[in-house]
Amino acid sequence: MLIDNKSIAIVGGGPAGLTLARLLQLKGANVKVYERDFNKNARVQGSPLDMHEDSGLAAIRKAELMEEFKKAFRPGADRTLIMNEKAEIFFNDHETKPEEDFGHENFRPEIDRGPLRNMLLESLDPETVVWDSHFLSMERKGEGWLLHFKNGNSVYADLVVASDGANSKIRPYLTDSKPIYSGIIMLEGNISKENAPQIDALIKGGKIMAFGNSQNILMGQKGNGDLGFYASFKADEHWPATCGLDFSDTAQMLKWFKTEYPEWSPIWEELFENAKTPFIPRLIYSMPLDQTWETLPNLTLIGDAAHVMPPFAGEGANMAMLDALELSEYLTDENCKTLQEAISVYEHHMRKRAATATQESLENGERMHSETSLATMLDFFNSHLD
Repeated sequence: MLIDNKSIAIVGGGPAGLTLARLLQLKGANVKVYERDFNKNARVQGSPLDMHEDSGLAAIRKAELMEEFKKAFRPGADRTLIMNEKAEIFFNDHETKPEEDFGHENFRPEIDRGPLRNMLLESLDPETVVWDSHFLSMERKGEGWLLHFKNGNSVYADLVVASDGANSKIRPYLTDSKPIYSGIIMLEGNISKENAPQIDALIKGGKIMAFGNSQNILMGQKGNGDLGFYASFKADEHWPATCGLDFSDTAQMLKWFKTEYPEWSPIWEELFENAKTPFIPRLIYSMPLDQTWETLPNLTLIGDAAHVMPPFAGEGANMAMLDALELSEYLTDENCKTLQEAISVYEHHMRKRAATATQESLENGERMHSETSLATMLDFFNSHLD
C-alpha cells in the first residue's frame, strides 16, 4: 500500500478525524490523532447529529461500528414539530412518522455528539489520540512535515491530514481559500429540561423548528434531557463584538430576546431566562463553491477544514465522515501509483460533492430566514411524507 511504512498525523479529533483514524487502522496504518482538548471530557459536546445512509452511516458501516452505533443512537429523536412564532403547531410527526429502520433510504438516526465521539475513541488502538496537542505551526522536513504544538512537543509525519475545523490553522499551508460569511448568526444556548417545562412538554425528546418574521428558533433534546437551542437570525458579521451584550448575563439575554423577537410568544422566554450560560454566537460561514488548490503529496484536508458546511441541510458531519471514508479508500487503492495521485483523486471528488452540499445548505438557509419561511418549510416536510 501507498501508506505502508508511512507515519500519518491527523490534526483534530472530531468525527472526521476519529473516523479516518479508525478506517486507516483497520488497514494497518501507522496513525496518530493530535487533539487540542486536554482530555476526552474537556468540552461539552454540542447538539445531536442525524446520520445519512450514503455518508455518515456508510462510514460507520465501513468502520465496522454499526452494532455499537445501534446501541448508542436515540430512537425517536428525529421526531419534529414545526411551529410559528406564537408557538402554534403546524406540523407534528410524533404520532404519524412511519417506522423506519437501518437500510431505509430516508432513515436518519440521531446520535448525540458525545456518544458518537466515545464510540469512535473506544474503537482506536490505545494511545492513538495524543491529547493536549494544540497545533501551532509546521515546516517541511524531508518528504514530510515537522509539526509543532503549544505544549512544546514536535513530531514528524510523512502525511498530515487537517481535521481541525472551520478555523483550520493548517488550511493556509495548502490554499488561500477563506470562509465567506453567509449573513446568518445562530446564537447557541443550552438549558436543563427542568428549567424549561413548557418547551420540554412540547419537544418530547425530539426537535422543534419555529419560524416567524424571518427569524428562527431551532432546538433538539439531548440524551441527558438538556435542550440545545439556537436563535437564528440575519445580522452583520461584527454583531457579536458590537451588540454590547454580555452573553453570560441571562437578564441581558432575555431583554435582548424580547426586543429583537417582539412578536414571539412568551413561551420561548423561559429558554433565555433560565439558560446555562454563556450563550455562544455561531457565525455561519461557507467556503467558495469554486475553490481549488494544487495537490501536495503529503498534506490534505477533511471536514470543515476543507469545506466549512452551513448547518441548514444536516450535511456537515456527514460530509466530513464521508471525506474520511473516501480518503481512506484512495490512500489504500492499488490503482493509485503515488500518494499525490491518491490525494488528488480524493480532493477532486470531495470538492465537487462539498460544493453541491454547500449550495443546497446556503439556499435552505435563505429559505429559513425569509418572510415565507414557515410556508416553505411546511411544503418541504409535507412533500417528504409517504
